[in-house]
Amino acid sequence: MITVETVTDLRHSVAGWRAAGQRVALVPTMGNLHEGHLDLVRKARSLADRVVVSIFVNPLQFGEGEDFASYPRTLIDDSDKLISVGTDLLFTPTVTEMYHRPQAIQTKVEVPGLSDLFCGASRPGHFVGVATVVCKLFNMAQPDVALFGEKDYQQLMVIRQMVQDLSLPIEILGLPTVREVDGLARSSRNGYLTDAERSIAPALYQQLQRSVEALRKGNFVIASLEQQAMARLESEGFTPDYYAIRRAEDLAEPTADDKSLVILAAAYLGKARLIDNIQITLE
Repeated sequence: MITVETVTDLRHSVAGWRAAGQRVALVPTMGNLHEGHLDLVRKARSLADRVVVSIFVNPLQFGEGEDFASYPRTLIDDSDKLISVGTDLLFTPTVTEMYHRPQAIQTKVEVPGLSDLFCGASRPGHFVGVATVVCKLFNMAQPDVALFGEKDYQQLMVIRQMVQDLSLPIEILGLPTVREVDGLARSSRNGYLTDAERSIAPALYQQLQRSVEALRKGNFVIASLEQQAMARLESEGFTPDYYAIRRAEDLAEPTADDKSLVILAAAYLGKARLIDNIQITLE
């Protein structure tokens, strides 16, 4: 595996592969890799001749008081994991390599509408930071396909909309959430959980499953289901941020005619902010 820190070196490698007619896949990450990330790389390996993984903790998507400084950085361990799954190139840029100007005057990419909901409402500017860094990575690596996990469902939708609106010639592929045996979604922030909190954390996914069961039984009083879920999570020890049942294709409020839905949730548990979702197709 090649490891490079500059855009020049990244583009040099990609140019050589392209000259040889090879297909390139990109897996953008912030590091502290877990099995969900490695699944993305394995899938990328099956779709392309060359796989690029980026590790960059992006300051533009962190708000004031959030965990940018303390976000776990585990580059040596991450590198070993990426080698084990056949990564061709690891791109590890510095902040100054990614952003040559101060953040306040940095050119930004915004996807209005989708970026203002849920995580975007709780973390103002978050999805502008995500869209900007992903757009830059796409321009730097010029992949044929890029892979993301469906755990960050709203993020995946924002990126797909950006690619469509900006006419970027990149296929965006989302892969199902990888879970622990007890259902907890794998996340780099799970390390923030204490032992006691870790035992509670699977209740978030269990609540999503309860809502699916209620919908399948014909309970379509959305506001009531959302309120009940928020109250249940609070009683379990979470501090709920949001719990929303929405149309899967655009995150709009569903009507009785909508059959493809997604249930999205975010809740704090101690220092950790956990997000999860579940998709459902109604008969």
